Amino acid sequence: MNEELRKIWLSFFNWVMGNGPRPENEVIPPEPPPALPFTQKQEEKYTRFHEATLKERYNQWLEIHGLHLFSSLYSGLSVLTCVVIVCLLLATVAELPPFGHERNPANNEVIQRYVKHGGFETGAQNIVAGLILDYRAFDTFGESSVLFTAACSVLMILSASRSTKTDKKSPLARHHLFRKDDAILRGVASLAIHVILMMGIVVVINGHLSPGGGFSGGAILSTALILMANAWGFERVHEFFNERTFILSSSTALMIYALSKGYSFFTGANHLHSIIPKGTIGDILSAGLILPLDICVGLIVAGTLYGFYALFSEGEI
Repeated sequence: MNEELRKIWLSFFNWVMGNGPRPENEVIPPEPPPALPFTQKQEEKYTRFHEATLKERYNQWLEIHGLHLFSSLYSGLSVLTCVVIVCLLLATVAELPPFGHERNPANNEVIQRYVKHGGFETGAQNIVAGLILDYRAFDTFGESSVLFTAACSVLMILSASRSTKTDKKSPLARHHLFRKDDAILRGVASLAIHVILMMGIVVVINGHLSPGGGFSGGAILSTALILMANAWGFERVHEFFNERTFILSSSTALMIYALSKGYSFFTGANHLHSIIPKGTIGDILSAGLILPLDICVGLIVAGTLYGFYALFSEGEI
C-alpha cells in the first residue's frame, strides 16, 4: 500500500469511528438547549399546578364514584338496620305473655291498688286523673316540659330564620295574609268562642271529677284561640296573648307544678303524712293538688298548641 492509499484508509477509518471529518451531505441533529435551573417562583408554580391537578382528580373521583359508593353504602346500612330492628321487635313480641291473661305482668298488684285505694289516697273521683296527676305526676310533668321545650325551640328556629325569610309564604300564611273579613265566620265565632272557652274551663277544673283534665281542656282552649285568629286575625289574639304572655304563663305553670308536686312527693309519697287536705270526694275543691296541677297543665297545653299553629302559619305568636 503506497502512501496515498494509506491516507485514504486512515481518513475512512477515522470517519467511521467518529474522529474524522464528517461528510458534507450528513444532517446533524440540533442539540437540545441546556436545561435552565428553576427559580423559586417557578418551583412554587410547578408545585401548585401539580397539587391542583391532584385535587381536581380527587374531586372528579368523588363526583363519579364517591357519591355512588356513599349512596350504595347508605342504602345497604339502612336496610340492614331496619332488618335488625324488625328482628328484635319480632323476638320481643314472641316473648310477650298472652294478651289479657290474668297472670300477665301488666295485671299486677299496682292496678288493684289504684282501683281499691285510689280514691282514698288521692281524693279524686276520676281515678284516671288521680293516676296521672298523683301516682304518675312526674311523668305528666315531663310531658308538659317536653311540650314547652318544643314550642320554645320552634320559636327560636323561626326567629333565627326571619332575617333570611323570603317572600314565599306557606299556604296557611297566605290564607291569613289575604284573609278577607267574613261576616258569617265572625258571627259564628263570636258565639262559638264563648262556648268553647267555657267548655275548656269546665273540662280543666272538673278533671278530678269527670273524664277530661289538663291535656284535653287545654286542647279545647287552644281551639278557641285559633278560631279567634281565623275570624279576626292574629292581631286580635296578640292583644292579650303574645310571645311574652306565652313564655310567662307556661314558665310559671311549670314552676308551680314542679314546686307543688315536689312538696307532695316529699310529704305525701311513701305513706308520709301530708298536710294538704283532700276534701270530700266529688266536690270541686277536693283531691288535694290535682286541681291546681290540672290548671297548670291546661295553660301549658293551650299556649303550646296555639303557639305551634301561629308559628307555622305566620312565623310568630
